[in-house]
Amino acid sequence: MSRTIIDVHVIQTVPPSNINRDDTGSPKTAVYGGVRRARVSSQAWKRSTRDAFDRLLDRENLGVRTKQVVEMIGGVIAEQEPDLAERAPELATAVLEAAGFKLKAARKKDAQDESEFLLFLSHRQVRNLAALAVEAARTATGDKIAVDKGEAKARADRDHSVDVSLFGRMVANLPDLNVEAAVQVAHALSVHGVTNEYDYFTAVDDHKSADDEEDSGAGMIGTVEFNSSTLYRYAALDVDLLRGNLGDTDATRRAVEAFARAFVMSMPTGKQNTFANRTLPDAVLLVARETQPINLVGAFEDAVGEGEKGGRIAASIRRLADHARELHEAFDETPVRVWAFGGGERVEPLAELGERVTLDGAVAALGALVAERAPS
Repeated sequence: MSRTIIDVHVIQTVPPSNINRDDTGSPKTAVYGGVRRARVSSQAWKRSTRDAFDRLLDRENLGVRTKQVVEMIGGVIAEQEPDLAERAPELATAVLEAAGFKLKAARKKDAQDESEFLLFLSHRQVRNLAALAVEAARTATGDKIAVDKGEAKARADRDHSVDVSLFGRMVANLPDLNVEAAVQVAHALSVHGVTNEYDYFTAVDDHKSADDEEDSGAGMIGTVEFNSSTLYRYAALDVDLLRGNLGDTDATRRAVEAFARAFVMSMPTGKQNTFANRTLPDAVLLVARETQPINLVGAFEDAVGEGEKGGRIAASIRRLADHARELHEAFDETPVRVWAFGGGERVEPLAELGERVTLDGAVAALGALVAERAPS
């Protein structure tokens, strides 16, 4: 059976910004091609993509990642059976331990126990586990309840949400509950070299500045580090693995459409109030393949320099198109479909690889392709 893999390539320029910081507060960087580049971690862009799902998908189709699972499931138990509200923490603990999750005391005094690690559960899994705890309480003889361990584990391993199915789940002490991620996201890299800069700022003490007898010094001074860059972003989605995680073709189609739109349109929010750096992509290339994912970062191993014809954005788009064409020809790679979109004539080199569309047109065509290639 043929595979379906979706590659998403994005060229996007951001002005002075610090959207993803390291432990010292500096914008993340990496050396590529012997040149220091701006970098945005894959984790940062996956988080912003997940956040965008709230606007694109029903809450029922999403999950929650937390250590506070006792509190979360206990709250659902109280909603399902209000007369069990006082026992909700006990019942939640019982069903989680039956499923095999390890719990420990919370750091906060008087808080309910927490899971040993962050758990990523779908809202349906939370509801189903709560219902199992309620069933066990109703059928118990005496005060002690017994939750079926096999059923508890089964309910924690079915009805996966879209975000769990896309980005995966690892449960350190229960590997059989792991979910393999259907999406791979690369660290975004600038197509050119960068040197971080510093903004020296002061904050005025309004009350003091209104008093003629006070000094005129600032109430606070500091610095914030930043850079500006044209980024190459890349993600790959294994549609067949996603379908296996979700178990439904219609759900897979909706998930693919939501991911493509969310990844393209999302932006990590670091220091956004300081820099107002939110932009839209300059160009997007969507490639449907049946062989393997292909990251095209090699187009920028030789950093794009100043003074390129048409500017840095146009040069980046040309390089991306040329590199894709060269690889396709050299390795006899024939994509299933290719779509390109972005603003202005600069996108034309990418459009020569396939079809020039809009964002809505690309998402709709992508969904139709997923449905068309689903196993009968």
